[in-house]
Amino acid sequence: MTSHEIRKAFLDFFRSKGHLIVPSAPLVAKNDPTLMFNNSGMAQFKDFFLGNGTPPAKRIADTQKCLRVSGKHNDLEDVGFDTYHHTMFEMLGNWSFGDYFKKEALAWSWELLTEVYKLPKDRIYVSVFEGNEEEGVPFDQEAYDIWKALIGDENRIILGNKKDNFWEMGDTGPCGPCSEIHIDLRGQDEVNKQSGKDLVNKDHPQVIEIWNNVFMQFERKADKSLVLLPAKHVDTGMGFERLCMAIQGKQSNYDTDIFQNTIQVIEQMSGKKYGENGTLSSSSYIDVAMRVIADHIRAVAFTIADGQLPSNAKAGYVIRRILRRAVRYGYSYLGFSEPFLTKLVPVLADQFADVFPELKAQQEFVAKVIEEEEKTFLRTLETGLKRLDVIIGSSADKTIAGEQVFELSDTYGFPSDLTALIAREKGYKIDEEGFQKALQVQKDRSRKDSAKEATDWVELNEGDEFEFVGYEQLSAEAQVVKYRKVKTKAGEEYHIVLDKTPFYAEMGGQVGDTGTIVIGNHAIVIADTKKENDLFIHISRDKNLEEILNNATVVVAHVEETRHRKIMANHTATHLMLAAMRKVLGNHIVQKGSYQDDNVTRFDFSHFAKVTDEELAQIEDIVNEKIRENIVLETKVNMPINEAIALGATATFGEKYGDFVRVVIFDPQFSVELCGGTHVPSTGQIGLFKFVSEGSVAAGVRRVEALTGEKAMEKIKEDLRVKDEIASLLKNPADLLKAIENLIAEKSALQKKVEVLENEKLQELKKQLIEQVEAINGIHVLTAKVTVPSADALKQLAFELRNQVSNFYGVLGAEIGGKPQLAVIIDEEVMKEKNLHAGNIVKELAKEMKGGGGGQPYFATAGGSDLGGLERAIEKGKSLI
Repeated sequence: MTSHEIRKAFLDFFRSKGHLIVPSAPLVAKNDPTLMFNNSGMAQFKDFFLGNGTPPAKRIADTQKCLRVSGKHNDLEDVGFDTYHHTMFEMLGNWSFGDYFKKEALAWSWELLTEVYKLPKDRIYVSVFEGNEEEGVPFDQEAYDIWKALIGDENRIILGNKKDNFWEMGDTGPCGPCSEIHIDLRGQDEVNKQSGKDLVNKDHPQVIEIWNNVFMQFERKADKSLVLLPAKHVDTGMGFERLCMAIQGKQSNYDTDIFQNTIQVIEQMSGKKYGENGTLSSSSYIDVAMRVIADHIRAVAFTIADGQLPSNAKAGYVIRRILRRAVRYGYSYLGFSEPFLTKLVPVLADQFADVFPELKAQQEFVAKVIEEEEKTFLRTLETGLKRLDVIIGSSADKTIAGEQVFELSDTYGFPSDLTALIAREKGYKIDEEGFQKALQVQKDRSRKDSAKEATDWVELNEGDEFEFVGYEQLSAEAQVVKYRKVKTKAGEEYHIVLDKTPFYAEMGGQVGDTGTIVIGNHAIVIADTKKENDLFIHISRDKNLEEILNNATVVVAHVEETRHRKIMANHTATHLMLAAMRKVLGNHIVQKGSYQDDNVTRFDFSHFAKVTDEELAQIEDIVNEKIRENIVLETKVNMPINEAIALGATATFGEKYGDFVRVVIFDPQFSVELCGGTHVPSTGQIGLFKFVSEGSVAAGVRRVEALTGEKAMEKIKEDLRVKDEIASLLKNPADLLKAIENLIAEKSALQKKVEVLENEKLQELKKQLIEQVEAINGIHVLTAKVTVPSADALKQLAFELRNQVSNFYGVLGAEIGGKPQLAVIIDEEVMKEKNLHAGNIVKELAKEMKGGGGGQPYFATAGGSDLGGLERAIEKGKSLI
């Protein structure tokens, strides 16, 4: 069976068992502070397990894109060195929400594997939870008895401990005992020598777990206690890549048709052959590199397609590290010095077009982003290699200090293992312990900066239905359902959940509302509203609220109206702007991010060229025209998503939409969007729209910022004021623009004259300095204090002297901007013969000026804070030779 047939067989099987087949959620986790990426099949259903929402059906099945690279499930460093770890992987899963339980789940697992996929029954082993007295959870006798009846051989049932057979998604949340299914894929000769039972969960590459049936019975609280969930659920996950390896009779996930298309293209591009030295051998770095690349390109491409761009923070940084790890392996072992990952995007887009169509729909955009990231890091690699040469050249004990390894990693994005590899080739080693200490200091600092500690929820009223009424009203009576106290770096805050709220929670770029919750005579100030696991969290930084909240009966929630209306105006303006952009720039424009508060609207979109001033003016004119038309808001609630798309609604990649959606319309012929945000009743209430900036934020992504209403008017008034002041300074010329152009041209001409004069002075100075050169031990030495206008001029003078004087050693000092500046330059032959290093010399001299510096072996510079030490530094430079 092909991988496509295997996936289809799974979904068809569970469809026949009454399951609703749902699409995968995006890789990037939304509205869940406990997750950066969806790292399991159940992540998108977490709210249903917690009782915070109602699933669309009691039985569900899907194939979910997952990513495990950080936190508890950190598999990144294993990827490529074995046959079964991956960053991105597919998780086939079936779920029961308060419907069937262990009997059906385990029987269907056995039926699918042995009757549909025809896997050999005598090679399958299962495990059940042995129990844990400390946790108060008993042995899973029920699962044991079910398996005994299905398999008929107790020798293939294994008792597992808490580590292997009690599944928890994180430190808190749903959890429960599980039953794993393992398969032995070894040859018969090996099986005869040792039972597969002895190798279960022993990291053997051919005795692997393929399916896990989790029986969700508990919720882990912040105090580590377990409480029963409102209803029993089933959560199963089967690793698609491992399943394909088993069914297709392969010894490695990478030998299946999931990865082979990609690996074959890598072979063609590199001219190297995969598997010649054994596909399971970690000593063959060619094979490792191809596996790393084939795996990592999937994670990078699909995450970008789901809306997460590479960056230097949070999820974006994780994707950048994965991409750079792949580039590094291609660069070091396959000889790729130009972008190559970008060429693999079409292969993936075609392969997954029927199951994950978002990549095919954005193929050009994703390829462009990856190409720009590759170009940037390949330049960084080259710069890092040069820096490493300097470090090695200055190392006296054949060891690169841990702080320097960290500098290469932190500043140049240079992985420590690459530094170690290059060091070994040159007969050096790295201080791994020092590097880990420096890395830990950074991690501790980051952890401290982001630390947040929450207590368990205090439940005040029962209820799992939460109503948002903010579309119609900005004030509402409600009950407090629960609250918790949270400690953050900024201090303590209370998170309050109401059964009904007019407060909009931050979503889709629109910031959360502020206001008050009035309880009797006390008004609790709400500083922000966030969404977490489908709960609207009202955040207050008021003090000592426990007694007030515990005694609350009916409360009144008030949204701060003035701020809210400005936010709505900016959000509606964003819809109008997007529609206008498509008219002016083309239908390829896709939203890549947005932000609307009461001051500004910021919008990121896919576009590969700068938006010209003329294009911005066109877009601005169209938006203001639609504002003047005073178009009335039209919304369609609970519209089937297929009907909404047919209507022309625009969906944002990376967002998870349900079967029924809310559609926001401002003229069916102009703007139709899927949107859960709040909007003005009619466009006239926006007042005015004005762009204030346009620029690039990433490869293929542009950003604009704009103002509306009073803010836009203030901006226009300020622009006019500045224009009037400029005109006044220029004596109010008839043509202000022409007058400014003439002024710029005059300045440019004068600047060129100044440069000519400065160069003439520099040449005269050079002649004088050449006459001062001394011959010392066969070296032409010059140490002098000079007068030059800039650091660039000092550098130019140093290089010109070296080019004209043979066997040259020079130390030049100058006062530039009131501070001392030094330059040391050494002829290459002198540098080698005398074993001199300009960078080391300038560091020593800089101490006289209370400064520091560095550079190459042949040229280096330094600055300082003590001008009085300049003469001493120059004189010391002469003594060193």
